[in-house]
Amino acid sequence: MTTCDSSIRVRIDSETKRKASEALSKMGLSVSDAVRMTLVQIGANGKLPFTVEIPNGRTVQAMEEVASGDGAEFESLDELYEDLGI
Repeated sequence: MTTCDSSIRVRIDSETKRKASEALSKMGLSVSDAVRMTLVQIGANGKLPFTVEIPNGRTVQAMEEVASGDGAEFESLDELYEDLGI
């Protein structure tokens, strides 16, 4: 095992830190453990250990419509399919 001889400082809002710390604690991990594990995986595999998805323009537009109350709502899949003509 290699010696830990370097440190990193991360700035984050206190609420996010609190929530992450609580969730990690339930897994028996600290924030430092999680950051270390993430960096080890990035170093080993050359990519993030999770998928980062950026919505395309059509998805962003749909999300904005729903957020503004303009999106369609359906009580069932049958209603949705009927609206789509399926």
